Amino acid sequence: MKTTDYAKKGLYVGTGAGIILFALVGLLPGSFIGGFIGLKIAESIFGVAMAGTIMARILVAVSMLTGVMVSAVAFIFGAGVMGWAAGYALEAMKKAKEVTATEAQAVNIK
Repeated sequence: MKTTDYAKKGLYVGTGAGIILFALVGLLPGSFIGGFIGLKIAESIFGVAMAGTIMARILVAVSMLTGVMVSAVAFIFGAGVMGWAAGYALEAMKKAKEVTATEAQAVNIK
């Protein structure tokens, strides 16, 4: 099926809402969760008494960035898909309304 204007507009609105939601509620938790996972991985690799080695810090930083990126993808992609689906449903309702109006005119003519 062809992508309609309502679906495109819904995708844009959903993606914009996803970016805003990510900035408000996804950035900090993504960093915390990624950092916690990085600390656990560094602890398992370097042991409990990691005295601030550079490799452990790099590992934690990379996992924090990964957590933020996964959170961004989840928020932006999820909201974009929901916006696209809403626009597609709106277009389907509009088409159904046009079809019923055309059928009503056909019945009135006879």
